[in-house]
Amino acid sequence: MPNAIVTGATQGIGKAIAEKLLSEDFSIAVCSRNKKKLQLLESEWNEKYPTASIITYNADLSNKEEVATFGDAVLSNFTEIDLLANNAGMYLPGTIAEEPDGLLEAMIGINLYSAYHLTRKILPVMKKAKAGHIFNTCSVASLRAYPNGGSYSISKYALLGFSENLREELREHNIKVTSICPGATYTPSWEGSDIEPGRIMEATDIAAMLWSAYKLSSAANVETIILRPVKGDL
Repeated sequence: MPNAIVTGATQGIGKAIAEKLLSEDFSIAVCSRNKKKLQLLESEWNEKYPTASIITYNADLSNKEEVATFGDAVLSNFTEIDLLANNAGMYLPGTIAEEPDGLLEAMIGINLYSAYHLTRKILPVMKKAKAGHIFNTCSVASLRAYPNGGSYSISKYALLGFSENLREELREHNIKVTSICPGATYTPSWEGSDIEPGRIMEATDIAAMLWSAYKLSSAANVETIILRPVKGDL
């Protein structure tokens, strides 16, 4: 049974990715800052996927030490990692001139450093196996500036740069790296919004694209996936 790590998996895109992998007979390790949500999810998944090994861990991935302890917990249970989905992230709009002091540090901490430190923790296992696939959930905000992008957009540009550098480093180790850049996707942050049905994408759309990229032959890698609502960005 293959093993995967999915961060930010208690809701939205991360949850959709985790559930897609579970449906494809993966064992998974996930973490969240919200212990209650994590416990509820673990109970739900254990009932729905009784043969899977499911590791849940309460951690704040903006904290380097907690990333390390999460990584240690995973590696004590999984001797191989087939897929790493760095999905943990946060969105807060703002303009560089007017956003609250400290917002850049917060955005970089969760949107970039979490992926950087967890990837470094897991890479020795992937390199030893000379196999593995790393997915980083970037954004269309990684590609082009837009109004009120501010520090969020800066952090997502940085995550895309991390992905591209990582891919170059890992080619010789036969490890794939894919950047996923979604546009507007229905997640809890959109709940209560007056959004026209079908105007934005579903989280399962992102999970389906990740799975399609993962299932390619060992000779092929999709480097960047860009998805937008059919009617365009909001």
